[in-house]
Amino acid sequence: MPRLKSLFCEHPESVNESYLEHLMFAVGFGFRMLIGGLACVVHGLLPFLFERTGSKCVCDLHERLSESGRPARDSRVERVRVA
Repeated sequence: MPRLKSLFCEHPESVNESYLEHLMFAVGFGFRMLIGGLACVVHGLLPFLFERTGSKCVCDLHERLSESGRPARDSRVERVRVA
């Protein structure tokens, strides 16, 4: 049983969240990624639609993740500022 708890709680605890907090954040983040991805697909087919939606979604998600206070797990990742 301790191994099962570890599977569900080790990563959320590493970012100072409970399992439920991590679940809500990840599901919300993933849903926004799906919407942004769908906008990119539609834009690829119909370039006059959603001209900035995909890039705005990426910037918003980056900002949300940066401001969440989660520790960076990989120091090789650079912070990129998009104008």
